[in-house]
Amino acid sequence: MAEPEVATKAPESNATEQSVFPNDTRAQGGASMGEHCVTDRPTPPGASPTGEISKIADIDVYITKPSDYPHSPSKLLLFLSSGTGIFSTNNQLQADQYASEGFLVVMPDQFGGDPAPNSANPNAPQEENPTVIEQVKLRAAETVQSFMLDMWLARQTQEKVLPILQKFIESAREEFADAVANGGGIYAVGYCFGGKYVLLLASELPNTVATGQKLKDEEQGVVKTGPLIKAGAIAHGTLVTKQDLEGVKSPVSMVCIENDQLFPDEIRETGRAYLEEKHIEHEIKIYSGVPHGFAVTGEYQDPKIQAEQKAAFEQMAAWLKMH
Repeated sequence: MAEPEVATKAPESNATEQSVFPNDTRAQGGASMGEHCVTDRPTPPGASPTGEISKIADIDVYITKPSDYPHSPSKLLLFLSSGTGIFSTNNQLQADQYASEGFLVVMPDQFGGDPAPNSANPNAPQEENPTVIEQVKLRAAETVQSFMLDMWLARQTQEKVLPILQKFIESAREEFADAVANGGGIYAVGYCFGGKYVLLLASELPNTVATGQKLKDEEQGVVKTGPLIKAGAIAHGTLVTKQDLEGVKSPVSMVCIENDQLFPDEIRETGRAYLEEKHIEHEIKIYSGVPHGFAVTGEYQDPKIQAEQKAAFEQMAAWLKMH
């Protein structure tokens, strides 16, 4: 049986390769996920999260609500982050944006207390002219960080992540029954790593260990469950396979990037063909001249990236509202 085609590795690159985007981080190279998936951009000046960290089903979760909730009806939105997790200020600010659009947002710790290793401080000043010794130290640190990232990613399997999400969703349905009822179900957004799992939650999944359930006896065969969300939207997904896209049943919107090595055109277009063939409502917009991870809240100097970041959020929020 052939292995699923999946975008996991950026191509090999020289350690001194620079990003094509001014004031951006080093170009992706060698790690199993792009640098933008596991490190934060500098936080926008003066921005502070408005939600709070709580627990649901013994799972840490960032919760942010519309200012007029519960006096005005809201819809429940499941927010699945990039590798930086729920304690990332930028991820919290991104969730707050959806709350300002009228959604009750819950961002669970899908990594079970094990977010991506990240030693970088996005707000730290960068050395413009490092010495040769400093450059050697930097390259050695990048090699170690790449190895740690690969080890971390190997731990983030469907068998680990999906049971966490299913347990959380089951409890969130009860905790926020009013919002679920108002929206006629649960909505979801996912960025980078989280994008893959929005697609899985929008699919019919077999009752296997991957979903935290044991197989039924052989006579009954494999029983499928789902989809668990009413509609979803993703931005620059990573680790997405053709099989992930070919399982989708719920309406989905996708923010994609031109020539994205972490979500190749071939996989994207296979998904598009499936969604069209099965008449599943979908929206795919391709953004050019932006880095992978651009849609996540964070400060960029390039006006074009700033504008596209805003456009991507508007695309995703509008999709959720119309469903």
